[in-house]
Amino acid sequence: MRVITGKARGVQLKTPEGMLTRPTTDRVKEALFSIIQFEIPTASVLDLFGGTGQLGIEALSRGAKSATFVDAQENACRLIRENLRRTKLEAQGRVVRADYLEYLKRCREKYDIIFLDPPYAEVFLENALKCITEIDILQTGGIIVTERPLGKELPYVFEGFTRSRDYKYGKTLLTIYRKDG
Repeated sequence: MRVITGKARGVQLKTPEGMLTRPTTDRVKEALFSIIQFEIPTASVLDLFGGTGQLGIEALSRGAKSATFVDAQENACRLIRENLRRTKLEAQGRVVRADYLEYLKRCREKYDIIFLDPPYAEVFLENALKCITEIDILQTGGIIVTERPLGKELPYVFEGFTRSRDYKYGKTLLTIYRKDG
């Protein structure tokens, strides 16, 4: 797993031992960042299910001004910090150890891009989407980027948001919600 382009291009990111984290494949990551490339410069990013930090780090490498990484697991938080050091992007990144819903409920920041790539087998994605669309942490015109397995459906409509089409890459679907305004 590596940073694809930008300031940290080519840097290999550390990955966890075992199967607790399912990193986004390079193919899907490349496609995702191709879709949102014009959203990234100067963006404030939330990588809500941080894992290895690769999505937020890729955004930072491509010009995002800051990224907040949230993960409930201490091992994942250590890994994200290590990957931020490896890429020399630690000054722009903040790592928070917290449950995703607890973080959302107490969050007072506003973001331009929110990445949602939680464990596939859980209902974390649906819960996070519902919570984010009910609170005011996304800038007007900001986007929520979701990654999920083929066959997992998401609500089509959230009041105040417009949904993109699904982008299919093998067994992975990407969907983007944009905050209207």
